[in-house]
Amino acid sequence: MLTIHLAILIPFLAAICIPIFHKLISRIHIGWFILIIPASLFIVLVRYIPSIANGDTFSHTIQWIPSFSINFTTYLDGLSMIFGLLITGIGALVILYSIYYMSKEESLKHFYFYLLLFMGSMLGVVFSDNIFVLYVFWELTSIASFLLIAFWYQRKGSRYGAKKALLITMSGGFAMLVGFIMLVYMTGTTSVREIIVSVSTLTDHTLFVPVMLLILLGAFTKSAQFPFHIWLPDAMEAPTPISAYLHSATMVKAGIFIVARFTPAFGGEALWFWLVCGVGLTTLFWGSFQAVRQTDLKALLAYSTISQLGLIMSLLGVSSLAFYHGLSVEKTLLTQAGFAALFHLVNHSTFKGALFMIVGILDFQVGTRDVRRLGGLMAIMPVSFTVALIGSFSMAGLPPFNGFLSKEMFFTAMLQVKQLEFFSLDSFGALLPVVAWVASVFTFVYSLIIVFQTFFGPHQQEKLETETKEASIGMIIAPVTLAALVVGIFFFPNVLGDNIIRPAMASIFATLPASDYYMKPISAWHGFNTELMMTIAIVIVGVSLYMLYKYWSRVYSFFPKSRSFDALYNNLVLYIEKITSRITNSYMTGFLRDYFVYIFLFFIFVLGGALLFTDAISIDFSGDTPISTFVWIISVVMALTTIAILFVKSRLSAIVLTGLLGFGMGMLFVLFRAPDLALTQIIVESVTTALFLLCFTFLPKWETEVRKLRTKILHIAISVSVGAIFIIIALTVKSGALFDSISVYFEDAYELAGGKNIVNTILGDFRAFDTMLEAVVLFIAGIGVYTLTKFKNGKEAKNLED
Repeated sequence: MLTIHLAILIPFLAAICIPIFHKLISRIHIGWFILIIPASLFIVLVRYIPSIANGDTFSHTIQWIPSFSINFTTYLDGLSMIFGLLITGIGALVILYSIYYMSKEESLKHFYFYLLLFMGSMLGVVFSDNIFVLYVFWELTSIASFLLIAFWYQRKGSRYGAKKALLITMSGGFAMLVGFIMLVYMTGTTSVREIIVSVSTLTDHTLFVPVMLLILLGAFTKSAQFPFHIWLPDAMEAPTPISAYLHSATMVKAGIFIVARFTPAFGGEALWFWLVCGVGLTTLFWGSFQAVRQTDLKALLAYSTISQLGLIMSLLGVSSLAFYHGLSVEKTLLTQAGFAALFHLVNHSTFKGALFMIVGILDFQVGTRDVRRLGGLMAIMPVSFTVALIGSFSMAGLPPFNGFLSKEMFFTAMLQVKQLEFFSLDSFGALLPVVAWVASVFTFVYSLIIVFQTFFGPHQQEKLETETKEASIGMIIAPVTLAALVVGIFFFPNVLGDNIIRPAMASIFATLPASDYYMKPISAWHGFNTELMMTIAIVIVGVSLYMLYKYWSRVYSFFPKSRSFDALYNNLVLYIEKITSRITNSYMTGFLRDYFVYIFLFFIFVLGGALLFTDAISIDFSGDTPISTFVWIISVVMALTTIAILFVKSRLSAIVLTGLLGFGMGMLFVLFRAPDLALTQIIVESVTTALFLLCFTFLPKWETEVRKLRTKILHIAISVSVGAIFIIIALTVKSGALFDSISVYFEDAYELAGGKNIVNTILGDFRAFDTMLEAVVLFIAGIGVYTLTKFKNGKEAKNLED
């Protein structure tokens, strides 16, 4: 199963190669070469479908840090297969679409670098079995999406949207990391599969509920659930191919994946059910309600995505009830909610991907997405109209499109759950189908807006920026393919259900008997039942609301933007910036002496406090080696030199005395038989003293600072205290009162590390991680300095919007 490892790594490797190949093949659109990657990976995954459908799973481990149980383990089952197919399949179509959408004048090497980085990260999330590796890929998706959303960074809206998405999703990600650490502490394993099995038996553990809440927080922020949904509409500032990929098929569904994966662990708990189902339904209603008021088609689709994600989340919440012990109803009725969630997951990716691409085509062809300036495009853009019609009516849940099938299943699940008599469902359960129906009415209304206000009515060429015409064949291929899938799944739903959805059901409900999650074949016609009546009522009420919109649209005035969650977020960010700026300005005075005061006060309180309150002070001179005369002489000279530096009036004298200190230290190294250190010290001192002298003429005039007496007294007290503390530490450390000595490692350095030079073994082996992280810090700092110097006052900076 090394194949799955390669499936994750190949996008990263290809991304690294892009800057090289981009120059070599500059005459050809680089997208054609990038297209090969997701298309090939999709074909590879398709070959596994028969095995996965037969119940096989595949796992493989590459050891990474085995001492901490952190290994690169991949796991391919039905659930990860669905997401893998969506990531690569939709990814291939998006790249094909982008070839015609993105101009060669754009920075394509950055565009495809970010896109492949995101693709590899998403594959890592769904295929990783090690919980910490999964988290690394999880955060990589946040970083990659930040870069993608900010692709047009010259625009103020792009920068704002990218920062907003990063802040919200990474905040949730940090919470989830804490939950993961707790999970490992509770179960003693880092394997996701083993954690799920173990934690389900630890429901009485004190960390069980906190872990559940932290993981859900991460999933809700990533999947734009209420009230964390506010980042998704602003993320629409990204180019349309990115919007179609991130927000219809992949990134926003990562939270769905986490909830589905951990449902066997936390399912059956009332809190899990109410949070997942309640938040999902709230998101469903609020997203659909807000979508209707939008005039920008991408913003409308963003809110519709929020709404549809809420629908899927609520279905997963209902299906979690199947894990409740002592249930008196057939669990098949509950597990079919999980089937509906996965089915709608696929359906949503098809029709929403098609709609995003069509909106991108409209923007590309006529220069606007504002429905108030559009209209009458049906005859001019017949292919785009057809795709938009199929995608919109599927989203509205009308036949003969796949959205109709999953929406009917959604209604079935909500009608069944209200009949249950536990978890207070006998009291509040009746609200669930009501909320679901009302939200579906608004879904129907905004679907009509997309079709009728864009393609019907009078054509308003005078309000458009360019002459209207149909998109090129290349640009239309991807949305047409997705539209064909929308129709094809409606007529052949069981091909998808038997081969893709049912294996995923087996992954989620693996701990239940197979008979509990058996699903009858999907049927387009299911009789004149309550669900169909609800659909007919949606059409009647939805058409009425659409026709009478101007009369009831005043209801939105009760939800002004000044009192929205967006306003809350903006005010919170401004408040935090204000507070942090005030704190920073209070201690960043620009004077070096103040910074030394902070550092030394830290030493005094922390180290001095530790010495006092732990009874660690233990000084014993009895076993010490006698100090030689030479050491005494050098030490006294160094002490006098240090004192003299404080009183000299000349910079030249200070440089000479500082050099004398360094050479004195080098002589001490010689006396203590450390010739390599002595040589290093003397070379460094010689070079620095010479450099000081070389630039001596260019140094500013030495001016004596006039300080208040109490400031001088404070500085003297701090200096003496720090010196005293370090002397006490030096004299106390050999007693080992607080910690055992680690010198045993150094005594066996040759056997343990194979090095004869103790300094080299310490740097390269015993504290290798420390050395490596220091190098990483320097590397990151270097990148930061390079970036700042490159872009400061550059052409790019001048083109930035305020």
